[in-house]
Parts: sequence; structure tokens; C-alpha cells
Amino acid sequence: MNCRKLVWLGVFVGTALAAAMPVYSQAPSASCSASQNAAVECFITSAVQTKLLTVHDGMSLPQFEAYGVAVSKILQDQPTYVVLGAMASAIADAMPPTDADGNADPAAQRTANEAIVTAEIQSGLVTVPANVTPMQMVYFSQDVVTAMNDNSGLSLSPGMLLRVVDSYVVTASVNGTVNWAQSNIGLNALVTNLVSTGVVKLPSSISEAQVQKFVEDLSQIVYNYCRQTKRTRL
Repeated sequence: MNCRKLVWLGVFVGTALAAAMPVYSQAPSASCSASQNAAVECFITSAVQTKLLTVHDGMSLPQFEAYGVAVSKILQDQPTYVVLGAMASAIADAMPPTDADGNADPAAQRTANEAIVTAEIQSGLVTVPANVTPMQMVYFSQDVVTAMNDNSGLSLSPGMLLRVVDSYVVTASVNGTVNWAQSNIGLNALVTNLVSTGVVKLPSSISEAQVQKFVEDLSQIVYNYCRQTKRTRL
């Protein structure tokens, strides 16, 4: 079973269990109950040993354990995981890992995902929790995206936001050349209207200008994704 579908859920379960009982690897160990981080690390080790999870490509077991701890921290930071999860759902829906002709192109989706998470961090829409690196947040988001890529159930088009952003880019384009000033004016007005009408409610820690900057970054990411996958629009 693909660990990218299981790791964030598995770590969440492991973290919940850690609050009630120690998690063991090969044998009961007092160190597993020494802290929440230690409990998560023991859970990851046990899950790998029992083949519930497979270590991510390119990671050693200690790195994978550290990633598991990072996921547990992300899941405890509600504003961060809500934004990451929502955008991951949008990416899976509107930016599939395929080219316009249907051929597989997972690199295009991964590139877009990393750029979007980076934009979320740089714009201040999300914060990087303690003991978590920006790249671990990218991994987390991509794990969720990958799981949603394979969803064959009911979908309510969570990629609407990305498609709306794309529509402004398309409208501001002539013969494939985008007038970014025109696109940004339209997107900024859109954000202002959504906020002023209460459709989008901003917490006190996030300004309208931050959201406008993030949406401008999104428009560039969407444009680059469409070029890479040879799509005319999302």
C-alpha cells in the first residue's frame, strides 16, 4: 500500500494513541513514552517493521521518523493543516498529474504543489510549526494530494478557486501572452469583493494584502502548470 496515502492518517492515529499509552517498536521501551515525539517515532518504526508503511523514497528511517513527527505537529496546528488540506484538495482536482493529452506527468503536479505551499508560507497564510521544516510541509501536502488523486468517489470540485484564478489569467491573455498587470488588478478586486461581502472571512493575523499577494502568486503557478502540461486552461 502506498505510504503517501497512509502516513498522515497513520501518524494522526499514532499521536492519538500516544496520549493514552506508549507505542512500542520491537519490544516495550520506556523511551517510547518519554514524550509525544518519541511516541510518534516508535509508531513509525513499528509501522515500517510491520509493513504498514514504507519509508519514502530518498529518506532514511530516521528521516522518515522525523517526518512523522513533523506531520503530527502540522495536525496539531489547526489553521495550518486546514489551509494545507484545502489547497491539496484543490490541487488534486484542478491540477491533475497528467498532461492535456492524458499522459502521466506527476512532476508538473509536484512542482505546482511545492510552489503553492511555498507561496502559502511566504504570504503568511500559514506558519511553519516548531520542529517542522518548509519541505516537510511540502511532503505533507503532496501526500494528501496523492491520496486525493486516486479518489473515485463523489467530488465537489474543490479546485474552483484555482479555476477562478485561471479565468483571470486567460482573460488577460492575448495570443498566449499574459498582461500580468491587468490580471493582478482583476484578482485584487476579486479578493476585495470577497472579503467585503463576507464570503471570505480573514482572521486578525492575516491582511487583505497578504491574500492578494498569495492569489497573484497562484496565478503565476497556475500559468506555469498549464504551460508544462500543454493545457489552455484548468
